[in-house]
Amino acid sequence: MRETRKYARSSVARRAIGVLPTAGHILAACLLAGLPALPLAAEPAKAPVAKAALTVTATAATNEDWSHTLPGNGNVAAWQEAVIGAEVSGYRIAEVKVGVGDSVKKGQVLARIADEMVRSEREEARAAVAEAEAQLADAKANADRARTLREKGFYSPQSSSQFVTAEQTAKARAASAKARLQGAEIRLSKMQIVAPDSGVISARAATVGSLTQPGQELFRLIRGGRLEWRAEVSGDELAKLKPGMPVQVSGTNGQAVKGRVRIVAPTIDPQSRNGFVYVDIDAAAAAAAGLRAGSFVRGVFELGRSPALALPQTAVVLREGFAYVYRIDAANKVIQTKVATGRRSGDRIEITGGLEAGARVVASGAAFLADGDTVKLVEGK
Repeated sequence: MRETRKYARSSVARRAIGVLPTAGHILAACLLAGLPALPLAAEPAKAPVAKAALTVTATAATNEDWSHTLPGNGNVAAWQEAVIGAEVSGYRIAEVKVGVGDSVKKGQVLARIADEMVRSEREEARAAVAEAEAQLADAKANADRARTLREKGFYSPQSSSQFVTAEQTAKARAASAKARLQGAEIRLSKMQIVAPDSGVISARAATVGSLTQPGQELFRLIRGGRLEWRAEVSGDELAKLKPGMPVQVSGTNGQAVKGRVRIVAPTIDPQSRNGFVYVDIDAAAAAAAGLRAGSFVRGVFELGRSPALALPQTAVVLREGFAYVYRIDAANKVIQTKVATGRRSGDRIEITGGLEAGARVVASGAAFLADGDTVKLVEGK
């Protein structure tokens, strides 16, 4: 009997243990009854995982003395181009002695025109002069004799005047013959086309066998070989430029060519609102830098010198249209700082706002950083 009661009590205990409510059951029962849920034991918080430190180069913003420049674009052109043509027309070109790119001296023969006909005309004119001079000598002798006889009373005034008139007519004919001879000699001298100045031949249209025409261009000459850079700048910036200012023009091979402002245009184009600045550049240096007449190049005008707070360009990161640098605090954490930029010189950039001199910033590797990152430093220049 006792064993039966013990077995019954143990069975009830096992059933009671099997129906013990779990925490989920209690929570569900509370929600169904509209009662507030009992607080559960909070899970232990996870320890924050520190970001891996990046190794970056640090630098400091420094005050430097920079040249104040003004950029410009424009074409390289000849300082002056002389258009050379024949001064006689209808004659055949017999020889062309120079080509494009040749350097010539003043008075050098560029081409020769066939002159056989003109030489014949000159000889004919010489013969006419000789004949006229002979007739003049005869007429002068007759006139002198008539004057002498008239003084002695042998000739009447009317007869004497005929000899004087013949003498004057012979003088006129002799002068006319000499003029024709001079004209023939001038035409003969024009049978050679010569350079009016020293320079470089930039164009040639003369060909052997062609006939010369009035106003026809046979050669084009860059006077003195001088080139100029015709820079185009805005009207507002035009007032900053003065004759004599130094200029640096970038060559096509990267070599810089020095120049100097010669003329600042007195007018501004009403359509583009830009004006031209004419800069003399050395022809030899321009040739070494690969510049030719017609080249479109960039250049900078040196307006003077002024202080600048500068950083390496690699320290400035462009994000969403703004410039940022990453300052480094005492705990080697970076602080993203918005800055304003200005001029550039080589691999340096001017900071015009947002940063003070001496501030330490990340010089390289800034593009991989975020605000608050911890970094390992390698001091740079």
